Amino acid sequence: MKNINRILNKYILSILLMGGIYSVSNAQQDAQYTHYMYNIESINPAYAGNRGTLSFTGIYRTQWVGLDGAPETLTFSANSPIGEKGVGLGLSFFNDKIGPSQESNLVMDFSYTIPVSEKTKLAFGLKGGANLLDVDFTRLNPDDPTDPDFMNNIDNRLSPIIGVGMYLFGDQWYLGASSPNLIATEHYDDVATSSATEEVHGFIIGGYVFDLSSNTKFKPAVLGKFVTGAPIGLDVSANFLFYDKFSLGAAYRLDAAVSGLIGFQVSDKILVGYAYDYDTTELGNYNSGSHEFLLRFELGTKMRKTVNPRFF
Repeated sequence: MKNINRILNKYILSILLMGGIYSVSNAQQDAQYTHYMYNIESINPAYAGNRGTLSFTGIYRTQWVGLDGAPETLTFSANSPIGEKGVGLGLSFFNDKIGPSQESNLVMDFSYTIPVSEKTKLAFGLKGGANLLDVDFTRLNPDDPTDPDFMNNIDNRLSPIIGVGMYLFGDQWYLGASSPNLIATEHYDDVATSSATEEVHGFIIGGYVFDLSSNTKFKPAVLGKFVTGAPIGLDVSANFLFYDKFSLGAAYRLDAAVSGLIGFQVSDKILVGYAYDYDTTELGNYNSGSHEFLLRFELGTKMRKTVNPRFF
């Protein structure tokens, strides 16, 4: 058991030193969600207000269940159109824990949408906020407490967040490109042997809704993730929506996980969802997968008196 814990501590430390919170093999740094298609605002500010209603979304994710110090993430967002001039505003809070570290973000999103054609619109977005990071390396219980990689804790390190995005969409499809934070942040610059930078990330998303029948919709979607020094990350998903009430789907995260998703539109205003990830990496030998829970609540606005369960 001691040898296993030593291996896991090295895994966690290497993730932290790369700035990567979730994917060991891909060294992706930003938090990832299997339900990202219901939380697009977190990676693309241009989505704020896009649903035409006041929308609240909460996601709780517990990753690598059974592994001591595994990631645990909570995110909450609210966004809405403002008036009838194409302006959208959003507010998001994010908290992530992994091993000895805790990271929190508080950001605001602004979007402006213009018509490109009768059925196509283009939205531009800006994201701004702050990131707070704490790391207590003593929680890793190192064999050698004098190891410089386990010294010099990080306390309340504050760094800015500035992001941009574009979102092109029609009635049944969407394309987006974004970078949630354009500022590369040096988190460990005071540890000479372990300096690491949280690199700028880029995201590309796309999806299309096919009407298979009057009661069945099918939506394939893709998310591409790009970060300096890491392979391209790719999430591919396929979801079915039945009677505008019940959704069922599957997803594949390249070299990382396969997932199953289920959702239920409890009412016109409330959506609940659950996803399970099976880890396909070597770390999968030490955990029993990941669980993710989704809750979305929406209210009608002057722009849209009633809420319909739009599929994106």
